[in-house]
Amino acid sequence: MEFNWYVIRVISGQEKKIKGYIEAELSRDKLSHYVNQILIPMEKYIQLKDGKKISKERNYFPGYILVEAQLEGEVLPTIRAVNGVVGFLGNKDRPDPMRPSEVNRILGRVDAINESGGQLEVPFLVGDRVKVTDGAFNGLIGTIEEINEERKKLKVIVKIFERSTPMELSYTQVEKEN
Repeated sequence: MEFNWYVIRVISGQEKKIKGYIEAELSRDKLSHYVNQILIPMEKYIQLKDGKKISKERNYFPGYILVEAQLEGEVLPTIRAVNGVVGFLGNKDRPDPMRPSEVNRILGRVDAINESGGQLEVPFLVGDRVKVTDGAFNGLIGTIEEINEERKKLKVIVKIFERSTPMELSYTQVEKEN
């Protein structure tokens, strides 16, 4: 019998705890050899806080856990009975395994994000007032007019000698004004 990937729906925000419960139950019932691996796909992202980049992780699919298993005998009922498990995706009696292309796409996407160092979360909105923290115009206050997520740049309008002047700044050169 071969191992297939399945998707388990769980209570969102409790994925790590429920993964631990599943592993403990399978071990207690001596069914661990039917499960190759249990994954919570995580992605790294970078958040700007006070002008500094902070690397964080978040669940790529909140409310879901991936499991590579043989759902033979008591494995399926054991996993379904774990506290916090809502159920499997697919047929009620027999869960549908994921297609290999789906698994490769999900795992490949998460790996690619993690290898690239994460995605930068844009902490700014058009119209936000920001203070320039780096460069020749350090200390000036301006308003965001445009956000270019690809280049990680902002178009900020600042007043220099009572004239509105556009400036192109990176995310790390400004901070939100309080």
